[in-house]
Amino acid sequence: MGESDYSFSLTTFSPSGKLVQIEYALNAVAAGATSLGIKAKNGIVLATEKRLPSPLMDESTIDKVTSITANIGMVYAGMGPDSRVLLKKARNYAQSYYRVYKESIPVSQLVRQVASVMQEFTQSGGVRPFGVSLLVAGFDDEGPHLYQVDPSGSYFAWKASAIGKNMVNGKTFLEKRYSDDMELEDAIHTALLTIKEGFEGQVTENNIEVGIVSDDLKFKKLTPAEVKDYLSEVE
Repeated sequence: MGESDYSFSLTTFSPSGKLVQIEYALNAVAAGATSLGIKAKNGIVLATEKRLPSPLMDESTIDKVTSITANIGMVYAGMGPDSRVLLKKARNYAQSYYRVYKESIPVSQLVRQVASVMQEFTQSGGVRPFGVSLLVAGFDDEGPHLYQVDPSGSYFAWKASAIGKNMVNGKTFLEKRYSDDMELEDAIHTALLTIKEGFEGQVTENNIEVGIVSDDLKFKKLTPAEVKDYLSEVE
């Protein structure tokens, strides 16, 4: 029997020890638009491709780089509807924490909660794994943080990472360009260069989204005009 013969049930392991449904979820992530995150000394940058299925769509209604709290943001690769469910859960966790402790939730704790939800959907009947990977970036009392969360519920802290269709080439490019003493401005330029490296067509301020979390503990999404200025600097 092949691996696919064990895909009928979410909770059935194949002989090689895999949950085949999770492999399918990872394939959905790999088919998504390229997204990446880079941690700098004084902040974190998130960037992603924003491809519209039709030129008739209103691009202002599509948000891939979004805020969870005032100091935490995220970007996804994979299925957009799945990311919205996780975004809502993450915001609820953050609000619940604030109501109890009257302070912002630590980035690592928020990521742990979201990863637990994703893991739960790998072992329950009647559900399927989330077809999405997340890059969660935040700045708290311990400094800047960048986490990648995968459909299996596994999560790790990264200095720089890429997810989506061009993630292998993106990570290779980041390995060559990244340095531990990188400032936020340099990280933005590196993020744009990484996306341009594997982008089919011309990169403009209308087909890319960039968000930053700086050391003032605030998440900010760059406007198209700001993205255009940065693009002109890396051309």
